[in-house]
Formats: sequence, C-alpha cells, structure tokens
Amino acid sequence: MASKLLLIAVFVFDLIAFGLAIAAEQRRSTAVIRQDPEVQYNYCVYDSDIATGYGVGAFLFLMVSQALVMGASRCFCCGKPLSPGGSRAWAVVLFIFCWLFYIIAATCLLAGSVTNAYHTKYRTIFSENPPSCETVRKGVFAAGAAFTFFTAIISQFYYICYSKARESFQPYGLDTGVGMGAYK
Repeated sequence: MASKLLLIAVFVFDLIAFGLAIAAEQRRSTAVIRQDPEVQYNYCVYDSDIATGYGVGAFLFLMVSQALVMGASRCFCCGKPLSPGGSRAWAVVLFIFCWLFYIIAATCLLAGSVTNAYHTKYRTIFSENPPSCETVRKGVFAAGAAFTFFTAIISQFYYICYSKARESFQPYGLDTGVGMGAYK
C-alpha cells in the first residue's frame, strides 16, 4: 500500500508551492518611467520585489515534493522489480509525465523569479526614446502554478500505481528446476 503519510506530505508541499506561485503572479514587479527634471533623463522605478522570493519558495517546495516521491519510489529504476500489468504500465506513463510537468513548472518558476529580480539600471536623455523597463510577462508564474498543480496530481497517481505494482510482485520460488519428487 502507498504510504499515506508520504502522500499527505507531498500534497502539503505541492499545495504550498501552488499558493506561492499564485502569490508571485499577483505580486510580480511593475515599473514606471520617471523623469528627473534637474538632470534631464528618464529612468525606471520598480515596485516591490517580493514575487522573486515567492517564486523561489514555490520552486523549493516543488523540488522537495518531487524529491520525496522519487526517493520513496527509488526513482522508478532501482529497487525491487515491479509486477507486470496495468499498474506498472500506468506507473511508467505517469513517471514520464510527472517529470515532464515538473521540469516545465520549475522552468517557469525559476525563469519568472530571475526575470522579476532583474531591474534595468540605465537612463536615457529626454530627447531619446524612453527606457525599456523590463518586467515579468503576465502569466509566467501562473503557468508555473498550473504545472505545479499538474505535477501534484500526476505524482500522487504515479506513487499509488508504483506502490501497487511493487507490492503485487511475486518472485519465483526457490526451486527453479523441474521437481520430480512426487513421481517416484
């Protein structure tokens, strides 16, 4: 049977990661162009940088969750063999999708955090074009949150299918030869 304690811990970590990713999307940096009348230049002024911390936090909780599931299942490739059948087939498919969704979620969260932390420092003269105040595009952290949610669901199902396939494995008996004892 799948460990209920592990499933609860993974669910809690994924839920925290999802919440932090949503918070990062709502609190991502915005910038406005300010003019300095005395020195005659334009520059960017950014507001709060808290979304970077939320994004990194979401990534860390997601990473711990993935590490727990992969550690408990021995990353699918080590340990006791799995019995053939539907549970093993589903475990293989869910393992692949679990890693795919995890990589996408982690990429969105880290890319969003790095971009959110970047603040342009250059200035332009009034007569030139205004400076480019780069910020995170809307939806980067939301995509990370969505794929965090998908990873949470898939990893739970993967672990359950893996546990079923692992526990139903029946190794062959100790005697591998043809037993002739009953035919004397």
